[in-house]
Amino acid sequence: MAIEDRIKATIRDVPDFPKTGIMFKDITPVLEDPTLSKEVVSAFVERMNGEKTDAVVGVESRGFIFGMMLAQELQVPFIIVRKKGKLPYHTVSYRYDLEYGSAEIEMHTDALRPGSRVLIHDDLLATGGTAAAAAELVQMQGGKVIGFAFLIGLSFLNGTSKLRPYSQNIINLVEY
Repeated sequence: MAIEDRIKATIRDVPDFPKTGIMFKDITPVLEDPTLSKEVVSAFVERMNGEKTDAVVGVESRGFIFGMMLAQELQVPFIIVRKKGKLPYHTVSYRYDLEYGSAEIEMHTDALRPGSRVLIHDDLLATGGTAAAAAELVQMQGGKVIGFAFLIGLSFLNGTSKLRPYSQNIINLVEY
């Protein structure tokens, strides 16, 4: 069975979470399968087609899980992006609009060296707002976004259109 099929068969649908009308894609069953988790990381690496990567940026919080494993596999630093006020050192922040309201994320000012080639990872691509904000942070630090990697892409929300200005390399291991 292909990795996409195995992931889809393992992800749990949770109706009406976090609010009525939303079908939440729960990745925790994937995390409970160490063989599948390792295969997920291998699939990300394979789909990067040997693209030189200097760092992996993981977006809070589920982006930390496979992001860290991916950075270890690539033998590059893992850099975290968190909600404003959660990082202990000097930060650079980026504010962006959500469907209702706005949000702000940040990273440490010393996390990236100028010219770093960065892969941004999160568990799920929906509208693309948070991943695009992470890309803005990378660029503010002088880095270059070489791609995005998501376990799940919700293609009906067209998040890839928001990410293409940063990189054409957008990996979704499974799409709904």
